[in-house]
Amino acid sequence: MMWKCGVCNYIHNGEGAPEKCPKCGAPQEKFVQLVDESREKVERSRFTNSLLRELINTMEDLQDLAQAGIDDNLDPGCKKLFTETLEMAEFIKQTALAEIENHISKGKWG
Repeated sequence: MMWKCGVCNYIHNGEGAPEKCPKCGAPQEKFVQLVDESREKVERSRFTNSLLRELINTMEDLQDLAQAGIDDNLDPGCKKLFTETLEMAEFIKQTALAEIENHISKGKWG
């Protein structure tokens, strides 16, 4: 079962709502049980957000690899490829971070 704090939107997984919200301290009465569609939305957002976090981590690894290639500076063609890779990885990382921020602002962070 999933419970949502009506004060701060904290999501609790368990048989019942906690006695008080661990995030804001609101009493148990402020929690509502999420059912079907709402619960599915939280589960999907958790999955999508975990994919975005994995994409961000991958882009950070790719940036490290690209920087090593730039530093090696074997020849102009390689350096150009690594520079473009570094720039594209930064773009993808920032776009993924923006998507997470968008989800948070829309209450899609569970």
